[in-house]
Amino acid sequence: MSTETKFENAHLTVAIERVRTPTRERNWTTVRRKVAVVIAAITPESKIVLINQERVPIRATIWEMPAGQIDRPTDEDGREAREVALRELREESGYELAPGGELIALGDFFSSPGFTDEHEFLFAAKPVRRSPDGHAHDESETIHECREFSLAEIERMIADNTIRDANTLSAWARLVARKIIVPT
Repeated sequence: MSTETKFENAHLTVAIERVRTPTRERNWTTVRRKVAVVIAAITPESKIVLINQERVPIRATIWEMPAGQIDRPTDEDGREAREVALRELREESGYELAPGGELIALGDFFSSPGFTDEHEFLFAAKPVRRSPDGHAHDESETIHECREFSLAEIERMIADNTIRDANTLSAWARLVARKIIVPT
């Protein structure tokens, strides 16, 4: 019905929207975010590549899968999302798709649809190898470490709450559901 923007920057827009639901008319605060990609990088030994990245909003450094925002809207065939996924993998982790490897689309999810339209596309990249060029972190990112973890280590990290971001948990669930990985 109507939208009033309250705040906007390069990463998000906060707006008050007047909406009509099936039961009533009401105001709703919405956070709009760019579409993003999440990459589950799998080595020939079936290890998962994670980065240890500082996350200011939660005042913590956490282990997570490489991810990044798409600057332009996704084209219908998903080419843009695939290109961004491969770029983010290389930039954040220093890994790349090995020759003959494949980038597998795993679908998408909404991170918290009660207040944001943040929408992520999930990919599995397998097999991956270290890029001869290394990583090229964005100056706004603080990535402390990049490491390969066995599936058993990832399971333990999920169980003990070491891994706790929605992107990584969603990608892991999709990998298991699709039987791309088979944890012990």
